[in-house]
Formats: sequence, structure tokens, C-alpha cells
Amino acid sequence: MHNLTTVVSFEFLRTITKPKFWLLSLAVPVMIGLVVALSAFSNSTAQDTTNSSEAGFAYLDNSGLIDPAVAHAMGGTSVTDAAAARQQVIDGKLDGFLEFPADPVTEPVLIAAQDKGLFESGRYSAVANALMKQSVAQRIGDRQLATLAVQPISTDTTSYTDGQVSKGPLSLLLPGMFLILFYMAVVMLGNQMLNVTLEEKENRVTEMILTMMNPTTLIVGKVIALVLIGLLQALVVAVPGIAALFILPRTFNLPQFDLASIPIEFGPLAMGFAIFVSGFLLFAGMLVAIGAVMPSAKEAGSAFGVVVVLLFLPLYAFALIVSDPTGLVSTVFTYFPLTAPVTALLRNATGNLAWWEGLLVVGIIGTFAAIFLSVGVKLFRTGAISYNSKVSIRRALGR
Repeated sequence: MHNLTTVVSFEFLRTITKPKFWLLSLAVPVMIGLVVALSAFSNSTAQDTTNSSEAGFAYLDNSGLIDPAVAHAMGGTSVTDAAAARQQVIDGKLDGFLEFPADPVTEPVLIAAQDKGLFESGRYSAVANALMKQSVAQRIGDRQLATLAVQPISTDTTSYTDGQVSKGPLSLLLPGMFLILFYMAVVMLGNQMLNVTLEEKENRVTEMILTMMNPTTLIVGKVIALVLIGLLQALVVAVPGIAALFILPRTFNLPQFDLASIPIEFGPLAMGFAIFVSGFLLFAGMLVAIGAVMPSAKEAGSAFGVVVVLLFLPLYAFALIVSDPTGLVSTVFTYFPLTAPVTALLRNATGNLAWWEGLLVVGIIGTFAAIFLSVGVKLFRTGAISYNSKVSIRRALGR
């Protein structure tokens, strides 16, 4: 027990005292925050530019539906010569020209416009649609009918699950966070999991270490330290994200996000946490076993790529898993150990994972995590001094 505590504290403190750990951990929320802030600032600037600038276009109405007052208010000028107006656009003397056909239902509106770049390319299409809708609304006369003609009706939906009012899309937020944290933990700590057994082997100090402690104590202690580091990293990522929900809306005049509106359900949260921890242990055990076989981190990198592919495989079947959670593909992915963590976390977030299924998945994942750790310990014990070649798995397990 003394050696186990020593290994856990040493690995944990060695990692969290490195500036690189905090830089990598904080880089993700900082980058997400910067992207959100830049997007909000860009949208606000674009909206201000759109509101402050006039369209400055000419139009020819062959349909008789366009209201001149509406067109004038939008910056439009009526013309009678389509060819001359189009030539003015070509010569750069006019920003845009709209030619409304005699039958707008079956014929397109012909638009000639100056090229304003990628994001302004559809500007006059929007102007043509707005001009036609507002003009038609003016011709209808009745305010209610005009509003229904140009705007979609609003709806208020109440959905039910098992006879109870469902919590809505916000109920997916907190359980879904475990799926995001799981991906981040495995991707950001994957190399460290590989180095659990490779580091000492590459430094040629395994003989010295194994004379002082059991290999099981060494590896289990390192894995426990990785779990603690993963949980700390999850907090480091989550706390700035939650803080951003309060800071960004006030800074950029965005809609305020009401945290009180997020439903908190203990069952899905507890199940998500259990799947997250057991899944992390599963991949940690598998990467420990891979590291015990390989003589160097360079050769172990290719095997880690296969693990990442298996990790992202359920996302390719995302729509199928969500729409048919009891189907064949979803069932196989739920109970196959290497795809079970992501699939189960996804189903748990969407409310499609029954409690007994969750417990069964946690049991399967936990069992295989123990198997991988046991195999990893045996491989490490056998190949601890195999510095220049891969360990023979058949010979190691046979012994």
C-alpha cells in the first residue's frame, strides 16, 4: 500500500506541476472561447453593416406585384429598360438590378449584381424575396392575413416520455458533457497512457524499479494517477466553459443563458459518470498493454491510431444510434467493449439507455478494463527488459 501511494502521488504531482499540462488543458476552452467571441463579434459587425447600408438597386416589375413605396423604402429605383440597367451593373455604375418576371410563381427573378465577395453573394436574392413578400402583404390589406402570408406560424410543443412531460433538448446538456470530456481525456492523455510502461523501458530503469516493487503495484498506481489527472483535466476544461456562459453574453450583448433552465437528473448524471470512469479505465488498460508490448513510443504510435479509429467509430453511426437505439447496429456498438463507452454515453445523453442496460454496459466495460490491466501487467513483467524488440504475446501469456 505504501508503494501504491508513492506511485500515485509521484505520477500525479509530476504531471500537474508541469506548465505544459496546464497550457494544454486550458488551450481547449480558451480556443473555444476565442472562436465563439470572434463569431459573435463578426455577426454583430455584419449586422451593423447590413442595417447601416442601403441596398442601392434598380428593379423592373413585369408582375405588377411590387409596391413602389416598399421598394423605395428598401433603396430601390424603378426602371423601364432592363438592358440599360444591366449594362450599368456591368460598367460598375449600379450595385444591383432585379427583373421580376410576369409570373414569379413559375419563373425566376433575374438578378445582376456586383461581386461583393463570398458572404455578400446572396444579398440581392434576399432583397428580392423581402421586397416581394412585403409588397404582397401590402396588397392583401388584412394585417393578420398579411402576417401569415410572409411569416411562418409559431408553435409551442409539449412532448411526453412515459406519461410525463419530457425535459426537452436542454436535458441532453449535462449528460452529454461526459461524452465530450471522455473524448478529450482519451485524446489529450492518450500518449501519457502509452508511456505508462514505455517510459521506464526507454530509460532502461525497469530492472531497478522492479527490484523495489511489484509490477502490478507500479501499473495500477500509474493508472489511478491517470484517472485523477483525467478528472482534474475535466474540471479545468469545464470551469472556464461555464464561466464563459456568464461572461460572453454580457461582453458581446448576446442572449443571456439561464442555467436555472437546465434540468438536473441524478440518474443520467450518475450513469454518465460511471460510464466515463469505466471507459477511461478500459482505454487506459488497453494502451498500457500496447505499451508493454512495444519497445518504443514511436512503434506504439501506430497502434494508438487504431484505438482512436475505434473510439470515433460510433460517431459515424450517430444518426442510426439515436433514431433506432434498439436496432442491431446500436445494440452491437453498445455491448462491444471498445465501442461501448461512446455509444452508451451517447444513448445516455439522449435518454435512450435504460438503467439496467447502463449497469450491464458498466459491468462489461469494467470487466474488460480489468482484463486489459491484468494482461498489461503480465506483458510488462515478461517484457520489462525487452528493449529492442516487441514482446511475444503468446509466450508472455503462456508463461
